[in-house]
Amino acid sequence: MDYESCDPVQFTANCHDSASPALPCRKATCHFTGIESPYSVTYMQIVNVVGFFWAMFFISGLSDMMLASTFSTWYWTFHKRDVPFFTLTKGIYRTMRYHMGTVAIGALIITIVRVIRVFLEYVDHKLKKFDNSFTRCVLCCCKCFFWCLENFLKFINKNAYIMCAVHGKGFCKSARDAFSLLMRNIIRVVVLDKVTDFIFFLSKLLISIGVGIGVFYLLQWSYIYEVTQGQRLHYNYVPAIILAVATYLITTIFFNVYAMAVDTLFLCFLEDCERNDGSVEKPYFMSKNLMKILGKKNKKPKAN
Repeated sequence: MDYESCDPVQFTANCHDSASPALPCRKATCHFTGIESPYSVTYMQIVNVVGFFWAMFFISGLSDMMLASTFSTWYWTFHKRDVPFFTLTKGIYRTMRYHMGTVAIGALIITIVRVIRVFLEYVDHKLKKFDNSFTRCVLCCCKCFFWCLENFLKFINKNAYIMCAVHGKGFCKSARDAFSLLMRNIIRVVVLDKVTDFIFFLSKLLISIGVGIGVFYLLQWSYIYEVTQGQRLHYNYVPAIILAVATYLITTIFFNVYAMAVDTLFLCFLEDCERNDGSVEKPYFMSKNLMKILGKKNKKPKAN
């Protein structure tokens, strides 16, 4: 039984001393030494990690495509009152029917970069026991580069989904058209991106702080003491902070819808300004309120 797997119960019952068969083994022992991990298990774990990242980015891209289809339909409807009632339902149908492959490709590209980032983190963790400043510097530069690359690809993917929802073209063509359109209006893009990010962050922060303050004072309400029969929390700020953080995370999810609306309408606006000039032949599709803000207007057709 040397160097083989053993069951402690069976070993004790069946192993006996060669000199005295009635006595149990004195020299041989059966104990746990470790678990063998086949390479197939390691490979399957890698597949699970890659599949998890791909599924996560695919679901996120699918929701972005559905929202982009909905908001772009509203923008490119000349008379806004003629917007279909089931616009969101039609956007979901178009995405599931025609654009699943586009979303899958975009998710795969980001997944590859994310897997590289995870691998670099793993290498960095393994090399921490070696005090090598040059290696740490190289790894830090690589991690910074792939972090920037991932965020850039997410930006390109989002705008590619918008262009795909508007024109129905493939991923590569949509990404190229979106990137060209944004580069031709880079100043507007930077200004809008920073302003909307600040407004959304401020809104989420105010909502979270408001909920935290509300919970803190609610716990000090006398009616709460009556319900709990005089039992009080020692630190009211603990649940207030926890709920404030939870509120911030939840509002982030909801504000992602508003962020997608802003990005979609902005891209449609840029294309509208390039394709149309407000004339009778090429009227603007933007809403009247947006035309008032930007000082634009459509010329009315001349009466016969």
